[in-house]
Amino acid sequence: MPLLHTLLHLPARLLYLALAVTAFSLLGFGLYLQHFQGLEPCPMCIMQRYAFLLVAVLALVAAGHGPGRTGSRVYAALIGLMALTGGGIAARQTWIQLYPPAIPECGPGLEFMLDSFPLGQALPMIFRGAGDCSIVDWTFLGLSIANWSLVSFSATVAFALWMLLRRERLASA
Repeated sequence: MPLLHTLLHLPARLLYLALAVTAFSLLGFGLYLQHFQGLEPCPMCIMQRYAFLLVAVLALVAAGHGPGRTGSRVYAALIGLMALTGGGIAARQTWIQLYPPAIPECGPGLEFMLDSFPLGQALPMIFRGAGDCSIVDWTFLGLSIANWSLVSFSATVAFALWMLLRRERLASA
């Protein structure tokens, strides 16, 4: 019980740093699978990577900033929003993997990407995703990369909600 109490009362800076390290580690593992295992990411995978990157950067900034209660809640809300976005993409890819379409199609269309994202963000999405989103070419414990991504984003949303609802004073590390 004392260990749980200690973990629940860690300073916000340490919690955000742990989230940043976790998110950067997940990104690193994705790059390992791509460059050393030869798994080409699909457009939806690329969008999930951007969401993980934004979560990691926001968490790292929050850890460096050492926010008070209000600042911590702002960071938590932004992180939660990025995680919900990435989780939605991962959920859609999971659905596509469970029920593959007759004609392979994944990710939003070109027109949608150009209308919804600045050109600097849309171009990498368009040109770096080469794989088919419906193909499951790697699993761990029976779950695909998209499934694990959904689990990770769900845990990040839970973390963000917990940070939003924490009542104790958030001390700096």
